[in-house]
Amino acid sequence: MTTHGTSHGTPVRPPRHTPLPIPPSVLERLRAEDDAGRPALPFADGEGGAPLRCCLRLSRPGERIALVTYAPLRRWAARTGTDPGAYDEQGPVFVHAAECGGPGPREAFGYPFARPGVRRVLRRYDARGRIAGGLLAELPGDPGTGVTAVLDAALDEAFADPGTALVHVRAVEYGCFQFEVRGPVEGLGRESSTSG
Repeated sequence: MTTHGTSHGTPVRPPRHTPLPIPPSVLERLRAEDDAGRPALPFADGEGGAPLRCCLRLSRPGERIALVTYAPLRRWAARTGTDPGAYDEQGPVFVHAAECGGPGPREAFGYPFARPGVRRVLRRYDARGRIAGGLLAELPGDPGTGVTAVLDAALDEAFADPGTALVHVRAVEYGCFQFEVRGPVEGLGRESSTSG
């Protein structure tokens, strides 16, 4: 197995499931008008560390970013011809203020924003856009104890139900959307998460 070091010097391996960023076509629209109908208001990130859903990495100090409202299930439902009904939610996400090229090669190793000691909720959706269940993943506090393995196992469990079409990974503390993972059938031949 190939391993690569993180910024903390801890080896990581590629995840078994593919975390998907917000696709470029959706980002272009969000930068003009977000899913709540507001214009994006770019700013220079003075501290860095904002989780960027466009490229699945943390922002660096001085980068121009924007906090926009995003409705991930609504975008997926529009593309698949489903109606999420009451499950349609929107929330804040950070993105680069201009096109960034998406995740780089470094982001292919490990899951984004999966720092040791954080908790993530994995919310499962079926092909109709209805919540099909969820689970809590508590990532180990020690960086060397397999953060990627814990998320792999949680996603394996989520997709063990053949009715699961996609999973949204969210932060527990604020409930913010982190990234999407598609099931084996849903993920075939698709551009990226919620391209509609």
